[in-house]
Amino acid sequence: MPISPQTDPQFKFKAVAKPAPEPIVDLGPLAQLVGSDGLGEWEGSGFNTIWRPHPLAEGHDRFLELNLTSEKLEFTAIHGKIPNRGLLMPDINMFGLTYMQQIEGVDPPEGLHIEPGIWAHVPPTTDPDVPSTVVRMASIPHGTTILAQGKFLTAQGGPQIDASNIIPFRLGEPVPSFAEAEATFTELNLGVPSEFRQASADVTEAMVENPNSVLLRDIQGQDITSTTVLIISTKHEPVPGGGTSNTAFLEAASNPPGGNATAASVDAIFWIETVADPYGGPDTLQLQYTQTVQLVFNGLTWPHVSVATLKKV
Repeated sequence: MPISPQTDPQFKFKAVAKPAPEPIVDLGPLAQLVGSDGLGEWEGSGFNTIWRPHPLAEGHDRFLELNLTSEKLEFTAIHGKIPNRGLLMPDINMFGLTYMQQIEGVDPPEGLHIEPGIWAHVPPTTDPDVPSTVVRMASIPHGTTILAQGKFLTAQGGPQIDASNIIPFRLGEPVPSFAEAEATFTELNLGVPSEFRQASADVTEAMVENPNSVLLRDIQGQDITSTTVLIISTKHEPVPGGGTSNTAFLEAASNPPGGNATAASVDAIFWIETVADPYGGPDTLQLQYTQTVQLVFNGLTWPHVSVATLKKV
């Protein structure tokens, strides 16, 4: 009768070699976010703007926060394929990264945001007829999940960063100019004291008027030799997929006409930049992004814009 390892006192357990993980393949434009070990850590600073609801019973419907931020963003490659089963076309395999984003306010010091999620590189498909894309799947503890998908490209030189704004507007109507908006939303004017605004000491009126100006300031004087651009949206254009989901507390349908603060859509652009060393050393990688979440409450849409510039650690 064979002696089992459990009953034989002379038996010595031997370490069993674990099978090697499947190689990281076809991360596409996401490959620069991690190193050869499949890990990537980024740290930096940014600017966060948000109109948050204020209880109507107190006679005002909004409060504007303007926070300078510090940020940490960690990526871990998923070792292996993420299979999607096809019906109208053959199966596809995605490859991706998990991530954890943590944002803190620096003045005043406070926790602002934590977001676990997944980035994936999706191969081109024939049904639907869509080129290769990237997709970000995120969970925000406030009670919102997002799926934002879009295209990517790589260009020589630095990024093209257009202006952004945080001007509230009504759907179907043109967005007013910043000067016009200041007359109604006096919180936008830092020169006018307001009990319904919190702003870090170093926030300027130029930053309020165009949060993306912070990104342009951060790269001034840099020699950026190439830029990989990830352009994603929860809307169904130009890619037929994506969306947001909100808890009952946030969702408009739970409390007509606008819920407490529904996250209706998300648009974001990420720039992965290769920066030449001015002294002839090795190139470094830099990550910049701008993101606009459209929050809906009390009949208006309130842009929530976040920007940051991060260095790969």
